[in-house]
Amino acid sequence: MADEVRGSRFRRAVTMTGAAAGVAARTAGGRALANRSSSEKGKEAANRQQIKAAHQLVRVLGGMRGAAMKVGQTLSAVDLGLVPEEIRPEMQEILASLQHSAEPVSFEAIRKVAETDLGQRLTSVFADFDPEPLAAASIGQVHRATLSDGRDVAVKVQYPGITEAIQADMKNLRLGLKLLNVIAPGIDTAAIADELRERIAEELDYELEAQNQRAMSRAYRGHPFMHVPDAITAVSRERVIVSEYVEGMRFAEVKDASQADRNRIGEILVRFYVNGPLRHRLLNGDPHPGNSLFMADGRVAFLDFGFFKRLSEREVDSLRATTKATHKRDAEALMAELVSLGALEPNPALAEPFLEAYETIFGWIFVDESLAVDGTKTGEMMRRYTQLRGAEGFESLTLPAEHLVLMRAVMLLIGLLGQLEAENRWLDITREWLYGDEATTELGREEVAWLGTTAH
Repeated sequence: MADEVRGSRFRRAVTMTGAAAGVAARTAGGRALANRSSSEKGKEAANRQQIKAAHQLVRVLGGMRGAAMKVGQTLSAVDLGLVPEEIRPEMQEILASLQHSAEPVSFEAIRKVAETDLGQRLTSVFADFDPEPLAAASIGQVHRATLSDGRDVAVKVQYPGITEAIQADMKNLRLGLKLLNVIAPGIDTAAIADELRERIAEELDYELEAQNQRAMSRAYRGHPFMHVPDAITAVSRERVIVSEYVEGMRFAEVKDASQADRNRIGEILVRFYVNGPLRHRLLNGDPHPGNSLFMADGRVAFLDFGFFKRLSEREVDSLRATTKATHKRDAEALMAELVSLGALEPNPALAEPFLEAYETIFGWIFVDESLAVDGTKTGEMMRRYTQLRGAEGFESLTLPAEHLVLMRAVMLLIGLLGQLEAENRWLDITREWLYGDEATTELGREEVAWLGTTAH
């Protein structure tokens, strides 16, 4: 275990550059082997090279923390369709270790951060504090504890030195994203770097995250199949966030559940990440697998609210209007809405290409039949959006933040649904928030009954 996350920009740049070169060499070697030989032995050798590259990527991103690890967690949640089908499950399993298993730092280092931020000793706040971490993530690690009033809680504490390390990563990020270019060529890594820079300061502020979590917890209090643990703001600080403790299985443990159970989980994820924001005006843009726990009573608990946006009525109306236009294949209406938001200059020639880009990302929710979501489509979505931003006439494209956050959430969500192989008539679920239609699924009717007994 380390005592802190080291923040030297030069040292971290050397690590990231070396890793990118190593991964590039292995990936290129694997492709060359595959191209030179169609034999089974040749394919096996190429697969081994790619798996080695994935292991190296995990080792480096898991140690880099902050921005670099966020990229890794995104990779772990989506299937870019860039590796042979026969080794995809193994690649996904390797990358999944980035979801909640970063190398932890020592308890003494964590204790110093927590006691400094709380302004008192841990024993003054907690009756018990487990020194073994429950999870170690990109910015902080989580420990189980008991408050002095007897409540079981999860305590997330930022790594010592993480702010300095992230600042170094931010300066090195375009270089470090060579790792992503190797795994997913054609992705606009500059856009990813810009988005991370904009959001990372918010993710470092646990007081802000605690407020976001409390808002979500209030919105879902008493919900029949979703749970957001309450944040205990009285003992949360800028680098420490204390939440109600939740027991549950991890995403990897439910991927082998029955088809009916996986379909149910898929519907819950869609209702939380897509329907929920339009209903409650609270948009969580980080649906990677480490942010859900699957409880014994059938509920799904949702965690981590650093990547978050509160929506105004105008923003909700805009998301609904662009989605309706996409569903109806009305390119002019979609363009008119985006022009009214200042995202694009009025140009009829851009209407169809923009509609096609929106259909690539959101089209799966408009299929009027039962559909198993194809997780490999996320790579195509990313490439299509990248091509759009670089196309003639789109140089001035500046999508509103809520559109970008929702697009990111949907792409990650598709990755989760693809791993679950979840099937549903997604259009029926979409129509509830898009057109106000009656719920047609069992979960939908449960949610309607809950809404009727609350002030939501």
